[in-house]
Amino acid sequence: MRKLGYLGLVAAAALVALSSRVEAACTCACINGTMQAICQNAIDLKPICPPTICGIVPPSIAPIQRPRVPPIGTTSCHQAQVYNQATRRYEWRELCN
Repeated sequence: MRKLGYLGLVAAAALVALSSRVEAACTCACINGTMQAICQNAIDLKPICPPTICGIVPPSIAPIQRPRVPPIGTTSCHQAQVYNQATRRYEWRELCN
């Protein structure tokens, strides 16, 4: 009888785990012409990005960076050109590490 209760608990836990939505906090993207990992959180594990040929970064002047304190878990932030697959263009974004 106890074994049946344990199996039911395991089945319920598996069902909850499989039904929850999984979101990747890290993605691979072309940054300044090279493939690199971008993470939403400093404690996320960076994936190994596949070798990819990124498009040529168009010449552009970086936007003026406003002074601010980096988020918790990071030491510095900088502006970089990140390729946006939706628009098929490089866009300036602030990246922190």
